[in-house]
Amino acid sequence: MRLVTITTGLMLAACSAEPGAAASPPGTDPAGPQTAASEMPSERRGFRDWMAVCDNGNACFAFTAATDGTGWIRIAQQPGPDARPEVAVGYWAPEDQVGPPTLSVDGEVYALTLITDYPLVGEVSAARAPDVVRALADGQAAQVGSAGELSLSGASAALLWIDERQGRLDTVTALRRRGAKPASAVPPPPPLPVVTPAPAVSQAGFGDKDQVLPAALEALPVVVACRADTADTEWVQKEVMSARLDASTELWAVPCFMGAYNMGHEWFITGPGGRDPRPARLTSTSDEPTATTINAGFAPEARTITAFAKARGISDCGTASTWTWTGREFVLTTELEMPECWGVPADYWPTTWRTR
Repeated sequence: MRLVTITTGLMLAACSAEPGAAASPPGTDPAGPQTAASEMPSERRGFRDWMAVCDNGNACFAFTAATDGTGWIRIAQQPGPDARPEVAVGYWAPEDQVGPPTLSVDGEVYALTLITDYPLVGEVSAARAPDVVRALADGQAAQVGSAGELSLSGASAALLWIDERQGRLDTVTALRRRGAKPASAVPPPPPLPVVTPAPAVSQAGFGDKDQVLPAALEALPVVVACRADTADTEWVQKEVMSARLDASTELWAVPCFMGAYNMGHEWFITGPGGRDPRPARLTSTSDEPTATTINAGFAPEARTITAFAKARGISDCGTASTWTWTGREFVLTTELEMPECWGVPADYWPTTWRTR
């Protein structure tokens, strides 16, 4: 099975990073040390038929999928000496099928706890997870439910890379290369950046449907282009979003395109009444800052913009991001990215960026 990254013109550029690339920490808030960046980069590597990802807090994940794209396995390992592996599997079973999926490795069947029933997702118990991880690393083939065969080629290398990244090599907690060193030899998790949201403010007069876009924004060339691109869909043009960030700062989002399952917006930070607009600066772990989001919205109480860019309609691949307003700028606070359309629901996507 060959790793294939599915991308689309409606996806954020964050989905196009090549396996093996290390992502530099996103920009930090110039207001002060509350957003001091982690020095640990987010990385993704390909190992034959497996993909491994570690985020800036050194939480790591290894995945593979069935050759027919219907089943998957995820091994998750948090950082630090006390962490233990977690194993989850899933597949798109017939809708009338009930009960947990099954996992077999080289013919040995492992019991699972049912988590969701469509798609079927099951998890291995904490007590059995280390045994299952070893079986996957040493095995030849696995199967989840009635899905096609899952290749284990690359599993050992992916787990060895995670051990090295987390400092577990030759310790009793290693996923692959276990040794006699105690768990205390494993380094603690690296510190995460700290992001403090600005205080919430009244949203009176903002956030209403059919909001009229201020003239200063309508005159911007990028907005003129957005309006032209959505001219044949009146309801899309009405999907303007607005919010008050503070007494002298406003947030506006202009709908720019609409696809089968993705809607794009351009975000702007302005003065009162939409004056002096400038593009918002939304960072990611794998591309330049942008003002464009997919399937996004603003939560006034949390002070966050959230976006969920789908690479296909069943939402099993893409990028999910959250940015928090600190009073000076929007800072990336969480990012999950699943570059492979392997049927994995968003709750099981790997994190690529976390903050406190």
